[in-house]
Amino acid sequence: MYADFRWPNWARTADLRLEVLSERPPATVTPRKTPIVFAHGAFMGAWSWQAHFLDYFARQGFHAIAPSFRGHGESEGFDRLDSAGINDYVHDLESVIADLNGPPPIVVGHSMGALVAQRYMERAPVAAAVLMAPVPPHGLMPSTLRMLVSDPLLYAQFGMMQFFGPDNMDTEVAQRAVFSKSAAQQDLSGYAARVQRESQRALWDMNVHARGRPSLSRADCPVHVIAGGEDALFSEHETRAVAHVWNASWETVPGLAHALMIEPGWQQAADALIGWLDQQQLG
Repeated sequence: MYADFRWPNWARTADLRLEVLSERPPATVTPRKTPIVFAHGAFMGAWSWQAHFLDYFARQGFHAIAPSFRGHGESEGFDRLDSAGINDYVHDLESVIADLNGPPPIVVGHSMGALVAQRYMERAPVAAAVLMAPVPPHGLMPSTLRMLVSDPLLYAQFGMMQFFGPDNMDTEVAQRAVFSKSAAQQDLSGYAARVQRESQRALWDMNVHARGRPSLSRADCPVHVIAGGEDALFSEHETRAVAHVWNASWETVPGLAHALMIEPGWQQAADALIGWLDQQQLG
């Protein structure tokens, strides 16, 4: 479904239509009072949460919502994608949450979306935040250099995708970056068909403005970091650094790579998230 919003901070454009996917609890499940909003990572869209998480969390009683940021998925703005920065994605998230007209939500962000979630927390209260495979506080450069040295072919493939489009990326090579070895080729091909370019400005923001700022947070809320044990992009040290910034709890899910929510073992990550929320008596 779609929600229409007005973007006063989007240069001189008038209206942008955002794709907003959502699932509500079935009639047989007692609904929880707090909605949960999922923020997708770079090169993706709301589809990355729709694959498994939205339905699964709805069956656990959550009203689960996942927007595609401007220029992603089916949202408008792809023709101006490279001018969109992290703060623009935060505006998108703000508008979607404001449209819920309810209590402060639980916000879950993956990779780039984890940085968007942290920036949102500087502007508005949240019930809790879960940062999955988050961008490290020192940005993308160490990860990029690590890839260049250890796997130059993979580094070159990412460059091809960013500058020439996803059709130029070898999915078998890309698997090493975001999926574990257990990912099925059929799934990889399906996801590859939906992967897209990312904004150059957003990539720059993730290099130079990637540190969370708890001192600006609008609420003293619990924060949790979930990492994939087989994540080839961000190391344990790097995701722990995000937890340290927020004085947050941290856990790793063995066997899962960077794309935690669409890996074959995605349910382990989902259950880890729900288990932590239940421990906090949230939802």
